[in-house]
Amino acid sequence: MAEDWDLLITGGEVFTPAGLAPAAVAVKDGRIVDIGDLNPGGAAEVFDASGLTVLPGVIDTQVHFREPGLDHKENLESGTRAAVLGGVTAVFEMPNTNPATIDAAALNDKLSRARGRAWCDHAFFIGAAAENADKLGELERLPGCCGVKIFMGSSTGSLLVADDDTLLAALSSGTRRVAVHSEDEERLRERFDLVRDGANVDQHPVWRDEETALRSTRRILKLARKAGRRLHVLHITTADEMPILAANKDLTTVEVTPQHLTLAAPDCYERLGTLAQMNPPIRDERHRAGLWEGVRRGIVDVVGSDHAPHSREEKAADYPRTPSGMPGVQTLLPLLLDHLNAGRLTLPRLVDLTSAGAQRIYNIARKGRIAVGYDADFTVVDLKARREITGDWLASQCGWSPFEGMTVTGWPKATIIRGRIVMREDELPGDPLGEPVQFMETLPRG
Repeated sequence: MAEDWDLLITGGEVFTPAGLAPAAVAVKDGRIVDIGDLNPGGAAEVFDASGLTVLPGVIDTQVHFREPGLDHKENLESGTRAAVLGGVTAVFEMPNTNPATIDAAALNDKLSRARGRAWCDHAFFIGAAAENADKLGELERLPGCCGVKIFMGSSTGSLLVADDDTLLAALSSGTRRVAVHSEDEERLRERFDLVRDGANVDQHPVWRDEETALRSTRRILKLARKAGRRLHVLHITTADEMPILAANKDLTTVEVTPQHLTLAAPDCYERLGTLAQMNPPIRDERHRAGLWEGVRRGIVDVVGSDHAPHSREEKAADYPRTPSGMPGVQTLLPLLLDHLNAGRLTLPRLVDLTSAGAQRIYNIARKGRIAVGYDADFTVVDLKARREITGDWLASQCGWSPFEGMTVTGWPKATIIRGRIVMREDELPGDPLGEPVQFMETLPRG
């Protein structure tokens, strides 16, 4: 009954599994309990979404929040605050912190740090390493773990897994889908002489060329098939990888980032310098068009931000001594809404790439759609609002965005997590309430 509802969202168009239609959504105890033509009655709180569109909560499945060890770039509080300001309701955080997240103690430390400080729901990857390869099957089932991450290139210390024997051992331990950064470390080392003594940053995609990605992706697909292990290949950057991945959809899912869909070389390096430097690199228009073709044809399963902030001071060094990565969790949805308005995406495809796809890939419990019984996670947007991405809106500890000054069409107006309004009109009305995301494989037994 209405008097039992904690929240009623009314007046807006709601995207449910049946499509987009005017409807009200009722919430009780953090879950969706009814959808339809509902009377507000005695609902404890009513959210008027008139003129707005209510989407399933956006899930960003690749962020680097840098805590512990690199807190001057980002931390769990500032990173999740940026997330909810951008309409994101849940994030999956990467293991290349200091110390690296390669055991239960490090995972539990992150969960403890997030408690009472994270604005959105969250989960953490366990990093694959030679010393934990035989334990990954146990570690991947710990509460709060979204899965295993393998760095085949572009990492340091034990998180770099470049040889086939260790890769096969990691893939053979466990059953959950494994996320992979696919660049060939041997080729990167062979070609580093191209930039070692200094170069313009526009040489970044020359050093880390297409073959670096292709060779690595072919290798990991071959090893995964040998191990019988599902893969999720992160931040694809080349048009040439798309047909290879399409031929292996029984085994692998595919991510692209908003950066690679929005920026292109050489313009991005001319305008932004090292702020455009990331791994794998932003490439030319042929590759950007190839990524959009992968989106159009359904090869791409999800968009993740690969939010990877560094300070302006670090980025101001001379290339190649500058770190790769850029912030993106807060701008993920505004960029995709702008692409929607430009005709590059449909709304159903946007929803699939930002919520339903994440649920399928990682087997998330009760998230990813607006349906009775699911968590009451909603991203409320104005599809036609025109807004400039400005520095005073950005919340990341690093304090910058490559998209600062860009005007977009489409904007997040509210972020609702488990029935509680966390962000509304750029304001955060309450306290951080993020909780660990649950997965089918990590649900409590008994």
